Amino acid sequence: MALWVSNIDAIELWNNASEDDLQAVIRAAYRQVLGNAHVMESQRLTSAESMLRNGDINVRGFVRAIAQSDLYRSLFFDTSSPYRFIELNFKHLLGRAPLDQAEISNHVRLYNQHGYEVEINSYIDSDEYGLSFGENIVPKSQGNRTQVGIKNVNFNRTFALDRGFAAYDAVSKNAKLIGEVASNRPTKISFPASGAAAYANTSKRFRIAINKAKFGARVTQSNATFEVSYSQMSQQIQNIHKTGGKILSITEVV
Repeated sequence: MALWVSNIDAIELWNNASEDDLQAVIRAAYRQVLGNAHVMESQRLTSAESMLRNGDINVRGFVRAIAQSDLYRSLFFDTSSPYRFIELNFKHLLGRAPLDQAEISNHVRLYNQHGYEVEINSYIDSDEYGLSFGENIVPKSQGNRTQVGIKNVNFNRTFALDRGFAAYDAVSKNAKLIGEVASNRPTKISFPASGAAAYANTSKRFRIAINKAKFGARVTQSNATFEVSYSQMSQQIQNIHKTGGKILSITEVV
């Protein structure tokens, strides 16, 4: 297997990977699925890592092993509210926020009727997971670009859940989006709490690439980019949607 990193920071494991490549994929998978939790050596899934190294499972299988582990369960299920558990499953395994109350209710019912394992597998075995990540791409946030069949409100809701590498998902035990999702209200992008970690997140700038149709004597398509600060992002996204633009990507300006 070999490691491939695309221009949108997707991490994929291919054939003939070096040990360094494999470890990069393993670290990325732990970071994504465990919500930036620090994994001690004693907590690592050594058996699953060996299976990935030997080709007995692929990255999707390794993601499944992490999400089915006692560590994931202890961090995000045993001590969290049911709604928080489900919204984090969406974030960790599909890279987005839940879209509406019906989606959350379906997963609440799935867990109540069939249990933890079936609830976790429902994300990993979904068509959406397969189309987005396939068998060997580590899941990542998808809220930074327009997705086919996904409502535009998902941008703000995903940003509300995804607070960057400085954030740790197990800190909060209560659902972040329950009010907005249940009442179908828009979600406002808010600043993280004050402190060094907050400054690291909010002082960054982002480049938004869009495609916009022009209507006149004939219909034409044009691309444009906007560079905005974190605090300006929510308003800029709203303006793009109001004017009929389609967001192609949102990337951090390095």
